[in-house]
Amino acid sequence: MSEPAPIETMTFEQALAELEQIVARLESGQAPLEDSIQMYKRGSALKAHCEAKLNAARLQVEQITKSLDGAPGVEPAEFN
Repeated sequence: MSEPAPIETMTFEQALAELEQIVARLESGQAPLEDSIQMYKRGSALKAHCEAKLNAARLQVEQITKSLDGAPGVEPAEFN
């Protein structure tokens, strides 16, 4: 089995895809306990990475929002 990609170099989409795979494996209950623990740890790190990427994207959207008079402004972005 190959070494997993370093999380810090992953795109949001790559991290989310791997996180979804981990969740599916954990939910299946087929992995041995030690493997499940390691997957859970990696999944937690992937989740944190995805949250950081989403927060960075939200901040970028806020920064590029302009006020009505055309001056750069910041408006909270809402993601649901």
